[in-house]
Amino acid sequence: MLSLRNYHHHLIAHSHEHPQLVFGLKGLLEFEIGGRGSRVGEQSLAVIPSATHHACASVTGSHCLVLDLPSESWVRQRLGHHTEPSLRLIDRPDTVRLNASQQRLVAWLAHSPINDPLIAEQGAVLLLASLASGQHIHHDQHALPVAAIDAFIDQHLSHPLQVADLARIAGLSVAGLHARFLRETGRTPMEHVRQRRLQHAEALLHDTRLPIGEIAALVGYASQSAFTAALVRARGCTPRALRRELRDKTGD
Repeated sequence: MLSLRNYHHHLIAHSHEHPQLVFGLKGLLEFEIGGRGSRVGEQSLAVIPSATHHACASVTGSHCLVLDLPSESWVRQRLGHHTEPSLRLIDRPDTVRLNASQQRLVAWLAHSPINDPLIAEQGAVLLLASLASGQHIHHDQHALPVAAIDAFIDQHLSHPLQVADLARIAGLSVAGLHARFLRETGRTPMEHVRQRRLQHAEALLHDTRLPIGEIAALVGYASQSAFTAALVRARGCTPRALRRELRDKTGD
């Protein structure tokens, strides 16, 4: 029912027949839940209703406490007067900010033996009761769908991408997406695309023996020289030098 999970840059996309709450402990986890984007870090949680398609990934790594709720009847049997607020909470996708006492409870459970079924069940009840009390909860309903945008970029890395393509995913105008990206990530949409291209290129340089020209084409550069110039600007070294450096670090 309660588990600790680490998320990385690999995109996870699925749905399941039970509600799930994902509490951020460390790092930043980017979500797309039912077509809405959100970001989960320390002192926040993502609410994923049952049968709701969702995707998530973390560029820098994320550590989370995850609560998988068995069923609505389980909630009704254990939450008493907190039942209806709890059911309303898990009924729709959302991102919730926790207050200090709620975050302390999450941190305490993260360091508890939650593999014990009784502790896990009581911990789940405490979490839901605390959330259902509704004290100082703030909802973030307008975050960028970064996970969905990243999934689209990854699927079309070898093709030219325009800001308009990403704006359609986010349901925003081109100008609106540009402003939101700057405000929420500190970079423009196309800077984000370039960063994503180079992240995938770096992985290919390390994990494969593909020629550099082929890697350049796979991540969307028109030529090997354009790819080299972009990598030198971003990393300060050529693709060949970066490949040697990456393999020296891992002993490959």
